[in-house]
Amino acid sequence: MAAGFGFSGGSVDTGHGRIPRPQRSGRRLGGERVITIRHMKASELDRIGEIDRSEHVTQEYSYRSGSLQRRNVDVAVPTWSLSGDHEHSIHGRVNAWQPILDRGGTLVGAFDADTLAGFAIYRPHLTEGMANLSALYVSRSYRRRGIGSLLAGEVARLARSHGARRLYVSATPSGSTVEFYRSHGFEPTDEPDQALFALEPHDIHMILDL
Repeated sequence: MAAGFGFSGGSVDTGHGRIPRPQRSGRRLGGERVITIRHMKASELDRIGEIDRSEHVTQEYSYRSGSLQRRNVDVAVPTWSLSGDHEHSIHGRVNAWQPILDRGGTLVGAFDADTLAGFAIYRPHLTEGMANLSALYVSRSYRRRGIGSLLAGEVARLARSHGARRLYVSATPSGSTVEFYRSHGFEPTDEPDQALFALEPHDIHMILDL
């Protein structure tokens, strides 16, 4: 489930060895406000509750017979629930994503000062030569400002640095999400990862050649 690439300068210890540090001043929002990208600690995963994932979806994609098909919809997607441990709750998402971080994944945050504006979760090994962008969310008030591109770019950089040749994403089928990934070079695959497809059969499963 997951809703310009390139960073340079310095180095950072990510737990996978020392690799180039993501550029700290990633994107100016106006005035002196700058979005910064940093690798977060696994213990910070519960901060995803700060993200407003809500959106009004008016178009949705499906993938059949080798082609994307778009239809009009009218769906109000709420933010994550504060209670319960189901898949649309904060606790449920933490339980789903924590094992990825425990097995060497990386939580990447986009910050406006101390405010978490968005995050991505990187899984270094899905299959041989294939990494996985396991999640990418930008808070509603921060969308369409290039923050998703910064996060996706950092995940692509991590994947390349670890020797991956391709990057896989199981994208929610909303029009804005699918079009975002296509604009960054991802294309639907006719050979989805079977485990991820079983979890998200209605997602658009896509791959980026690195």
